[in-house]
Amino acid sequence: MDTIQILGLTAAVLTTCANFPQAFKVIKTKSTKSLSLASFLMLFCGSITWVVYGFYKDDIPVILANGIAGCLHGTILFIKITSKKK
Repeated sequence: MDTIQILGLTAAVLTTCANFPQAFKVIKTKSTKSLSLASFLMLFCGSITWVVYGFYKDDIPVILANGIAGCLHGTILFIKITSKKK
């Protein structure tokens, strides 16, 4: 593994892990009132697009980081869309 690949993996871990606190909070509280639907829709679509790009470029850090982030964004988006307003 070369230095650039280590740099990519480090960036992937940091940016992917940054999504966990928000996802855990939304899953725990089921509250998405303060979250933007448009933002999470764009994040989800962007993550999926990065995964496709990663497959074309055979770039494992891009595929893994954005695959995990896409799952987290998708979970938040699903809860945002399906949560009932009180």
